[in-house]
Amino acid sequence: MSEDTTSENPLLDERGLPRFAEIETRHVEPGMRALLAELARELDALERSVEPTWQGAIEPLERIGDRLATRWGIVGHLLGVKNDPALRSAHEAVQPEVVMFGIRVAQSRPLYDAFVALQKGEAAAALEPAQRRIVDVLVRDAVLAGVGLEGAAKERFNAILTELAELQTTFSNNVLDATKAWSLVLRHRHELDGLPESALELAAQSARAAGEADATATLGPWRLTLDQPSLVPALTHLRSRALRERVYRANVTRASSGATDNAPLIARILALRAEEARLLGFASFAELSLATKMAPDVAAVEKLHEELRRVSHAAALRELEELRAFARAHGQTEPLAHWDIAFWAERMREQRFAYSEEELRPYFPLPGVLEGLFALAQRLFGVRIRAADGEAPVWHPDVRFFRVDDEAGEPLAAFYLDPYSRPAEKRGGAWMDECVGKSRLFRSSDGRARLPVAYLVCNQTPPVGKKPSLMSFDEVETLFHEFGHGLQHMLTRVEYGLASGIRNVEWDAVELPSQFMENWCYHRATLLGFARHFETGKPLPDALFAKLSAARTYRAGSMMLRQLFFGVVDLELHHRFTPDGRETPFDVEKRVGEKTAVLPRLPEDRFLCSFSHIFAGGYAAGYYSYKWAEVLSADAFAAFEEAGLENDAGLRDTGRRYRETVLALGGSLPAMEVFQGFRGREPRTEPLLRHYGLLAAA
Repeated sequence: MSEDTTSENPLLDERGLPRFAEIETRHVEPGMRALLAELARELDALERSVEPTWQGAIEPLERIGDRLATRWGIVGHLLGVKNDPALRSAHEAVQPEVVMFGIRVAQSRPLYDAFVALQKGEAAAALEPAQRRIVDVLVRDAVLAGVGLEGAAKERFNAILTELAELQTTFSNNVLDATKAWSLVLRHRHELDGLPESALELAAQSARAAGEADATATLGPWRLTLDQPSLVPALTHLRSRALRERVYRANVTRASSGATDNAPLIARILALRAEEARLLGFASFAELSLATKMAPDVAAVEKLHEELRRVSHAAALRELEELRAFARAHGQTEPLAHWDIAFWAERMREQRFAYSEEELRPYFPLPGVLEGLFALAQRLFGVRIRAADGEAPVWHPDVRFFRVDDEAGEPLAAFYLDPYSRPAEKRGGAWMDECVGKSRLFRSSDGRARLPVAYLVCNQTPPVGKKPSLMSFDEVETLFHEFGHGLQHMLTRVEYGLASGIRNVEWDAVELPSQFMENWCYHRATLLGFARHFETGKPLPDALFAKLSAARTYRAGSMMLRQLFFGVVDLELHHRFTPDGRETPFDVEKRVGEKTAVLPRLPEDRFLCSFSHIFAGGYAAGYYSYKWAEVLSADAFAAFEEAGLENDAGLRDTGRRYRETVLALGGSLPAMEVFQGFRGREPRTEPLLRHYGLLAAA
């Protein structure tokens, strides 16, 4: 029997959860090619026999798409969490074939004609609203995938999509390699003055992993890296200004030289996207991107950007002057530079609110944070989450597995949690992704729709020695954020696979549930319910919580302006920039920075070279989605504030309503209708500005 068959190749086994303990790189190429050949035969048969009905067109299409997405999704997932040269090579070898098959499905004229006939025919009257929306979106997406192109235009369009997929993978790999390539080993304790104990322990652990077998937190040596758990404490706490500068410059020039230089890729990606848009009849890639989003047009996004920029820019200028004065008063004679901002901002916050981030860490051991997060989900949404370690194969010993049940004990979903940073093999950031989605087409032995399963991936501080992972407050917020995405995937009530969970949800609305969950990190009853010292078990003192709450709006203008910079530069690059040589992408970045930053960017800053969200992720001409969705999420949380944050019955009722709309309806309705179903009206910006403490400035 060949290795390509399901029984021999664990990658192709569709009978349960992925067999991570058995899947190896050698399974990728033969497995995916065997699957692609089988799916191509199924597509041929479908195109010959397709009928303009749900059962005759949509269901067989979902079967083909699901089989490809789940198997290729495993490969992509492993590329993110267990990256190595061999897996990259296998991924790169098969990716063009996967892309071309996806293009072939998307551009199938027989399928498109069947969708249009179903959309306009008598059978449409019998469809449920979710089914009608799926058909409408399939018609729209086929047009955007080039189904109407012919001849040379179609060939060129397909070549663009294939090249873009390859470039985006290379971009991501370059960022990972450049991050991994830079490190700084320090052997004198005085060089690390100011660095907290948790960061010293991590630096010593990093040194041991790099071959310094005798490294200790007390005696060193210590290894700093550009991985977030190392980078952030270094810029925030190191007293050595020269060392902060060295780390900062290394970070903002990542992937901008040598073998990992992403600058040429940026120019090529932007040129190809602009050409793709023109072939489809759009004036810019931004217009193409917004054709599938909640925002009606580029002008609406720019209006929101400018409204928020105007408010936050004035506040950020005041905050910068405050910081300059503080730094001068505390002995810095040099002008305030980028590598001083985090350091002095933390010192000023410590003085103003009389606590440090490091004081909080002992109260946020990962097990306790999870317990509190799961208790909140039960209180608001009526779900129970239980550890199920050992019930599913995992890709790393640190990965955990959980099951989600309703209050009666009925199974609803499951998820994997991969919490810790592993810079040698795991890309940075945090994300939620699908393992499988809910669908009535793939029923279990008891006849129920297949239950959704999610991947939740973070890059938080790992356990050091015998201590558990002691999380920074930012890391707590990140975990709540990703869990919010997971809830929308897992608590869907939609059983049509093409609109369940996060599928079919407009990209600029998909951050609503994630950002919504972050608000609960500042809810007293929620936070004090789980914030307990990992050694003594004592709860977070009330006084410390009060300071944390008061500090929520600290430097809020600067934080909002930073996010707006990312969104505006993304939109400029994909809407107005033309790669004609008159201006480079870095010129655009500088020009945008003049309006959306209060400290001029360094001439050598190459932040764009590591801006994976827009050049390797799904946020091209869509980074604004974070702010767009934050308006929605703040307004959604305002409904709970109106119900009374200390009113258990009110929170429960509002939580159940939120679950039955925002979390349950997925992509079965337009996002605006879903939001109105929960809130009873269209969203308003007032709650967002209030949460940031910027309402008076508006």
